[in-house]
Amino acid sequence: MSPLREALRDYLQIRRSLGFKLDAAGRLLEDFVGFLEQAGATRITTELARSWARLPRDAQPLWWRRRLGMVRGFARYLVTIDPQSEVPSRDLLPSHQRRVPPYIYSEAEIAALMDAARALTPPLAAATCQTVIGLMAATGLRLGEALGLDRQDVDLTDGVLHVRVSQSNPREVPLHETTIAALRSYARVRDRHWPTANTAAFFVSRRGLRLPRRTFHGNFQRLIRQVGLEGRGHRARPRPHDLRHAYAVRTLLDFHAAGLEVDRELLLLSTILGHDDPTSTFWYLEAVPELMSIVAQRLNGLVGQS
Repeated sequence: MSPLREALRDYLQIRRSLGFKLDAAGRLLEDFVGFLEQAGATRITTELARSWARLPRDAQPLWWRRRLGMVRGFARYLVTIDPQSEVPSRDLLPSHQRRVPPYIYSEAEIAALMDAARALTPPLAAATCQTVIGLMAATGLRLGEALGLDRQDVDLTDGVLHVRVSQSNPREVPLHETTIAALRSYARVRDRHWPTANTAAFFVSRRGLRLPRRTFHGNFQRLIRQVGLEGRGHRARPRPHDLRHAYAVRTLLDFHAAGLEVDRELLLLSTILGHDDPTSTFWYLEAVPELMSIVAQRLNGLVGQS
């Protein structure tokens, strides 16, 4: 095994031990190392990284940028072993993705979705769907993070979630007392239906197994139609992921209403949401007109200082 492949193996092992899956990224980086080996290179150079990232030639620039980003992460690790390796600059292969504005659910709409979920059958399916919707709305979890929770991850004594299945670093998410009460109530319903656990999962299907994403999505689409939200927003229908966006926006509005310094509190929100890059959280300032006024105030302040 070449030194580059050994370094990649160690890099992926370290990252995966921190909770990152890196399935696709691992395959692509293996391909990148093969590209370097074919070129006779023993270390990463910016030019070779750029050449590999721009494959295939007819791909979109956004895809090239993502490929280069994967290399950049590996290169940062490799340079600690081989200082002569190069880390591609972040301004290489610039590309911008137009973000479709999220649908920001109102509190009344979230309540309507949960009420509609309560009428699903059988009762365990209703309880699971209703509680997942409520948890996502109350914590900003991604759907995969919520469904990936195991029983040991849900600490209802200290009121915290240990989010291990995540796109980002594992993190702890604090729970409000009303959310703790709702999760306790769900656990009683679940354990009444399945006194002997068939899975480590906290949220289970009617069969007592971890709830599949496709099952939740199917139920959620029906609920969206039922409460009259289909066709709202910039997509065909609001998504479960928009519950996360609604949580972020509502939290920022609460910060503003409480007279807190929003810029400082954004860092806290970024940690709760599990954003690797705080700029992902700053984007929420553009989500609704009320938050855009905060942006305007910040810009006016900058102009006044110039």
